[in-house]
Amino acid sequence: MAAVATLLPMERPADAVLRAWFRDHPMLGARDRGVIADTAFAVLRHLRKLEFLAGSRAARPLVLCALVFVAGRPVRSLQPYLRGDEGAWLAGLRQQDLANLPAAVRLSLPDWLHQRLLTAHGEAATERIGLSMLDPAPLDLRVNTMLARREDVLSELLADGIAAAPTALSPIGVRLEGKPALERHRLFRDGWVEVQDEGSQLVALLLEARRGQMVVDFCAGAGGKTLAIGAAMRSEGRVYAFDTSERRLANLKPRLKRSGLSNVHPQLIDSETDTRIKRLAGKIDAVLVDAPCSGCGTLRRNPDLKWRMGEQALLELTAKQRAILASAARLAKPGGRLVYATCSLLPEENEAVVDKFLEDHAGWRRMPVRDILTRQGVAWDAPEDHLRLLPHLHGTDGFYAACLERSP
Repeated sequence: MAAVATLLPMERPADAVLRAWFRDHPMLGARDRGVIADTAFAVLRHLRKLEFLAGSRAARPLVLCALVFVAGRPVRSLQPYLRGDEGAWLAGLRQQDLANLPAAVRLSLPDWLHQRLLTAHGEAATERIGLSMLDPAPLDLRVNTMLARREDVLSELLADGIAAAPTALSPIGVRLEGKPALERHRLFRDGWVEVQDEGSQLVALLLEARRGQMVVDFCAGAGGKTLAIGAAMRSEGRVYAFDTSERRLANLKPRLKRSGLSNVHPQLIDSETDTRIKRLAGKIDAVLVDAPCSGCGTLRRNPDLKWRMGEQALLELTAKQRAILASAARLAKPGGRLVYATCSLLPEENEAVVDKFLEDHAGWRRMPVRDILTRQGVAWDAPEDHLRLLPHLHGTDGFYAACLERSP
């Protein structure tokens, strides 16, 4: 209950708040931490429906409702932990017909996001998207092809009793069953694998990065895609990892050390117009813009985002996305490639940004995503000229990506 109470103000990312809470409670064992984390994130995923049932945003009734209506615990199994008439209250709630709740409440979405999803995807697809976002995300790994082959990684995992299978789309991905602890596993420690959603792996493949090229990851963050690009280049050439956050780039350093890559160069910049960027203008073979966005494609793993984001913030983000894309485009040399990507499901952060860029910038054209992915060993037959990944269809986070090419 106490851990959930610390999350409900929604002032900071939930994973950071929960890590801090665990640091303050060091006596908890791994199993207890797992149960607490699973329950806390279940509350965040289903918060709106749970608030309806509980009639409150207090942590205790929310957790009790989550245990009964999300985890499926019988009320009698909770009896040793219940107070007063809580058992009768929960039993009464079990009699309610929840099928006729308003869709946004049933899917635990804020009204503004539900309405935008309806406009973009229609009622039937929004229902499926919303339901998929109520499930926890799977745990995917990217094989570091500089050090290992996927079949070797799979053999090692299975030999250690960790259930794993090749990802359905990414040729370098592995999907694990459950959430085994990997931090001390030799495959992770020795840099053979990195945790990375399968959809994120596909976005990195769109650059078709090759040995000897100069590549920029314009919004590198903690560097998941940066490392995938560097491995695709066989550690030859240069990958510039730009970001405005020193903390995010610091998180890249231990991952870079494990990877064995020597071609990745983290660069702290003050904005999209930093002088470091201007010096590289017109010299870069491929640029990835993994733009800051609402993150609504990642709600399975970051459910607090839907409660911390609002429409005004979305409007501010779209203006920032356009500015970043225009600035990043200056880096590409004639014939160079520009990949614009988000983990958003909303057209105003995706197609609208790319369409506006192409309208304002002559000399750029779209590239057919299907052809690029086919060359990268991905079986992709969607007819659109962009990549769109949806949790209920592809089992990945929600992603959008468009590939653009500058005229020679």
